[in-house]
Amino acid sequence: MTDNVRVRFAPSPTGPLHMGGVRTALFNYLYAKKHNGTFVLRIEDTDQTRYVANAEQYIIDSLEWCNIPFDEGPGKNEKFGPYRQSERKELYKQYADELLTKGWAYYAFDTAEELDAHRKDHEEKGKTFIYNWHNREKLQNSLALSEEEVQAKIAAGEKYVVRFKTPQDETLVMQDEIRGTISVNTNTLDDKVLFKSDGMPTYHLANIVDDHLMEITHVIRGEEWLPSLPLHTLLYKAFEWKAPKFAHLPLILKPVGKGKLSKRDGDKLGFPVFPLEYKNEETGEVSRGYKEDGYFADAFINMLALLGWNPGTEREMFSLNELTKAFGLKRVSKSGAKFSPEKTKWFNQQYLQLKSNTLLANLFVPMLAEKGIEREIGYIEKVVSLIKERATFVADFWELGGFFFENPTEFDEKAVKKQWKEDTPAIMEELATVIENIEDFSSKNIEALVKEWIAAKEIGMGKVMQPLRLSLVGALKGPHLFDIIEMIGKEATIQRIQHAVSNL
Repeated sequence: MTDNVRVRFAPSPTGPLHMGGVRTALFNYLYAKKHNGTFVLRIEDTDQTRYVANAEQYIIDSLEWCNIPFDEGPGKNEKFGPYRQSERKELYKQYADELLTKGWAYYAFDTAEELDAHRKDHEEKGKTFIYNWHNREKLQNSLALSEEEVQAKIAAGEKYVVRFKTPQDETLVMQDEIRGTISVNTNTLDDKVLFKSDGMPTYHLANIVDDHLMEITHVIRGEEWLPSLPLHTLLYKAFEWKAPKFAHLPLILKPVGKGKLSKRDGDKLGFPVFPLEYKNEETGEVSRGYKEDGYFADAFINMLALLGWNPGTEREMFSLNELTKAFGLKRVSKSGAKFSPEKTKWFNQQYLQLKSNTLLANLFVPMLAEKGIEREIGYIEKVVSLIKERATFVADFWELGGFFFENPTEFDEKAVKKQWKEDTPAIMEELATVIENIEDFSSKNIEALVKEWIAAKEIGMGKVMQPLRLSLVGALKGPHLFDIIEMIGKEATIQRIQHAVSNL
């Protein structure tokens, strides 16, 4: 076993990667990077019945978008390859055989029907059927049958599984990096299936063998694997291998009600639960993704990091680099973390404010192009600088600043009722003449001259400013009024005032 930290993320390619899976990958990545270790991706595709063709690529694309790429995995630095369990299946039989030889496992020939009958019989008596120490010597397996009978069954091609022989009357004391000491009485455990007669291992055997062969030092995985910890600990003991350190992460809980966050919650409450959009190739159903919904990858990752981990301070904003420095398993919580769609939007808004105007302008360009609008990037950057503080997503820019590119064609009815009085057209026409005669067309200068004119006319500021904003924007919204005038220029300003006068 290596001294270097080696962690792995081992998803099953059975569909899109849920954000709970992304968080597991993130915590593994952060732990590896903090300790100058290696982050391994392994694809656990032993369950071929649930395999989905495009799921593996989706997992890889998601990690790339989140900026937490793996160091070692399918097609990359294949030091301990292959990294897909289906390509390693020849490996596992020798380990199942080793356990049989050492007396840590046995052949079981019970059919599904026989086991079902036992279950029903127990249920009728108000008990639960568990295949383990108290009944294994009475069932169809190599512990109850003679060596000759076992060999004859195998030779006849009878279907069998290899089961783990869980020790009796022992107390297992295990350490979890997050949960501390865990004790389990081995009499409560069942004899899990490790290997099937079709030559495929179950998750438990493949997982332990791969972690050992890939020299994994820390297994950081979801809480749902906690019930498997006793078996995995016993398997390390049976093989006489040094076990890695285990850490079981808390669940991500739904925003409303009890239980684990699911795709259904997202569909119902209108938020994505996957990092990228996913198309089910069989049904054609498309699931939303954070990327396509307009979230920044760094905002998404910052939000995920704080679901179940806290830095020990009030601070909430962390770059990936800062997360790496601050992260540790000691501050991962034992209890589930409630997901908040609103908080996720808040993170995106914070990150949007930190992005450069150039970057944001370039993201705005395709939206403008769709509307047939072309402008110099410098102009778009300036617009972005004026409107971005009110935006949560780049998609909000048009709603917040479309008037910088197009004359308004409609006017907010409520605002018109309130602000457009009988004497407004005359005031606006005179103001248009004032603006027409301004030479230095900078925001500051326009403001000074217009306010001078208002003072000389002795009319209230509101009588001019609100109708003027309405004329230029079509509503009572937008950034500093004189910044808008400077940006759209003299000609458009006068055109818009005249349009409002003739239409309102």
